[in-house]
Amino acid sequence: MHSGFWKADWFLAVVVVALFGLFNATSDLIAGLEHKAYDLGVQASLRKPSERIVVIAIDDTSIANIGRWPWSRDVHARMADLLATAKAKVVGSTLFFSEPQVDAGYGYIVKLMQLAEKPAAEGMPPAAPLDPAFLELLKQAEQNLNTDRKLAESYARAGQVLVPILFTLGEPRGKPDKALPAFVQKSAVRAQGDADVLPLAAREVQVPIEALGSAAAGVGHLNAYPDVDGAIRTEPLVLRYFDEYYPSLSTMIAARSLNLSPADIKVTLGRGVTLGGLRIATDPALQMRSFFYKDREGRAAFQVDSFYDVLSGKIPASKYADKIVLIGATAAGVGTTAVTPVSPAMAPVLILANAVSSILQEHFFIVPSWSLAAEWLAIVLVAAYLAALLPRLKAGLALAISGAFFALLVIGEEAALVSAGLWLQMMLPATLLLVGHAALVSKRFIATERAKLRSDETSAESNRMLGLAYQGQGQFDLAWDKFRQVPLSEALLENLYSLGLDFERKRQFNKAEAVFRHMHAYNPNFRDLAAKISRAKQLSETVILGGGGGHPGGTLQLDAAEKPKFGRFEVQKELGKGAMGVVYLGKDPKIGREVAIKTLALAQEFEADELTEVKERFFREAETAGRLSHPNIVTIYDTGEEHDFCYIAMELLRGGDLAPFTKPGHLLPMEKAVSLVARAAEALGYAHREGVVHRDVKPANLMYHAESDTLKVTDFGIARLTASSKTKTGMVLGTPSYMSPEQLAGKRVDGRSDLFSLAVTLYQLLCGRPPFDGDSMAQLMFKIANENPPDIRTINPAVPERLAAFLERALAKEADQRFQTGEHFSGALRDAYGAAAQATMPAADVDIKL
Repeated sequence: MHSGFWKADWFLAVVVVALFGLFNATSDLIAGLEHKAYDLGVQASLRKPSERIVVIAIDDTSIANIGRWPWSRDVHARMADLLATAKAKVVGSTLFFSEPQVDAGYGYIVKLMQLAEKPAAEGMPPAAPLDPAFLELLKQAEQNLNTDRKLAESYARAGQVLVPILFTLGEPRGKPDKALPAFVQKSAVRAQGDADVLPLAAREVQVPIEALGSAAAGVGHLNAYPDVDGAIRTEPLVLRYFDEYYPSLSTMIAARSLNLSPADIKVTLGRGVTLGGLRIATDPALQMRSFFYKDREGRAAFQVDSFYDVLSGKIPASKYADKIVLIGATAAGVGTTAVTPVSPAMAPVLILANAVSSILQEHFFIVPSWSLAAEWLAIVLVAAYLAALLPRLKAGLALAISGAFFALLVIGEEAALVSAGLWLQMMLPATLLLVGHAALVSKRFIATERAKLRSDETSAESNRMLGLAYQGQGQFDLAWDKFRQVPLSEALLENLYSLGLDFERKRQFNKAEAVFRHMHAYNPNFRDLAAKISRAKQLSETVILGGGGGHPGGTLQLDAAEKPKFGRFEVQKELGKGAMGVVYLGKDPKIGREVAIKTLALAQEFEADELTEVKERFFREAETAGRLSHPNIVTIYDTGEEHDFCYIAMELLRGGDLAPFTKPGHLLPMEKAVSLVARAAEALGYAHREGVVHRDVKPANLMYHAESDTLKVTDFGIARLTASSKTKTGMVLGTPSYMSPEQLAGKRVDGRSDLFSLAVTLYQLLCGRPPFDGDSMAQLMFKIANENPPDIRTINPAVPERLAAFLERALAKEADQRFQTGEHFSGALRDAYGAAAQATMPAADVDIKL
């Protein structure tokens, strides 16, 4: 009895614990799980960032307007002067200027000045008298071209700009080659105390050029120390450079905002960092576990303004009075990004913003001193449960208790993170619990497997006989279910082959194919199995999709024995046909929801060499549009591909589009037309903020249900697909009458192009004719690009003057002269009509002139 102890459940539990401990000592798996749990805790926390922090981003808009990166430093000087005038509390820059900026012309100016000044310096008359005006011009040129001096003077005038330095981490050897510049040393901090664990060490350092560093109010390091998975979760508040200690840029910014100098930054080795009355808890290496604030309700966590908008005055500099302003790059391709708990690609300036807010608001996570003891206690409890209790429990009860124990460990860790900012690392005992439970359950399964195999052999023959009985009764689906439970053999292949033939006779070719493929996995050479599979596959596709020669979208054979499907949606009937496909009424059989299924026969519309790219673009744009959630935008439920068709399953809309209401005699009441267009503008404004441009706004894409007074904008992204269609002619993409001048010119378009198209729609809804018309495509395009539309009051005198003025601005040729956002468009439209509605209106209807 005692000699078989190694077969006991408790002995297996002890072995599992020992092996798991050895695995954990040599693997980063548990550390990775801990980091994932930590990230979930950060994301679940509901802390708000400091409202004093504002980011001025060098974004794509700034680069598009100011010019390609890097910019001349006089641009940065202008920004520093603006913020100094606005009396910003402190300005932190992540831009690193380690080399002087020397333009080609500047070098020649310096040489000319040296030649002009050399004779005088040597007490010799110049070879020829120089014109004083010429000398003055040289001096002015030198002043204007020395951008480093301009930036340094701006930093000096501001008096509150902090700039970064970059260290190379690693334990130094020997002594440094030379002392750091004085402007760097003045930002050093003193450390007190003695600890076994010192701050991260650095062996080399990169500093900004002397002129800029000396003019700045101070420097701080911008180094990050990623975890094993490459993500940034900590902020090294202090780095050790030989025998000196240098604070991070975030620490310097926080101190400066509290009117503290580097001398006021108290560093206690192995304990933490103190700023005045603000104590920052860290790990022994003085790394703070920063809080990362996630975006909420579609808005960025921090205020992020475009560098260009501030520089151009679109955003007044007075906004930044007494603010902590952080300047850095967020544009694609400028600088590097890092993974954080709330973002897969966060720019350094945003990481800096999170760190500064964490310091100032004491929003950081702490590993308490007793956390290791708590972790070991959990491990001991799990080991005792596995060895003593679990073997005595029945399977169901054991699963319930193990699940509850596991949930207690995981939820306890997350609850401590969210509620108290404490990180109690429980992934090791939680994972040990899962592995131990699985091992013991597997042992029980192996012990009973032989008995089960004997039972299966008995039941296999029973299932085969039941299958034959069901097949004889014509219940082929039940027969197929029973045959699949029987292990494959040569004898069973005969039964399956007969069943496959029965499915063929019932024209259920997809089921016949499934039977033949099941046989093929065991013996691909059985009879004419390969030919049967090919024939069944071909016939199953023929039943689902019938001749598509009559229309680009094809037509489904709806009278087939089995209703055709797109994904999980069953096609009920055809609703209509468009330029590139057919729209069907579909039904989700799981929840009974009716949907509209729009199909696109991309294989017929695009050349083979571009079909793959077009499909990728189709699914990418459908996914983007599917993320839009707005009451006036049609909801997209699913997208996919069936055979040569791509499809989008979307919300089934009642009513019809607005196209019929653009005809004379069928116009909507003016108040209703204004209301619908204003709602459409708000929907487009939301889509534009989400980075989605419609590109084909027109009455036919505005669906209206009069009974419920519901408006929906449809067909986001489809116009962009048609731009590559092999059936297009010339520049006709979408509907030319509604296109903006920049869209006709083939330029890059943004949301303002959609608003131009919406203004054209409003014009037509108010008077029954488009603002631009022509006998030919060329004439129409010329008018859109060059001529102003007729005053709408000459067509419909009932249109108020302020509404006509609104249309004049909305239809401006230059995008910058129009309304810039959908919200601006909507608000201005409502104001224009509201002001007009207050005036006295004529009682009689006004005839519309055509």
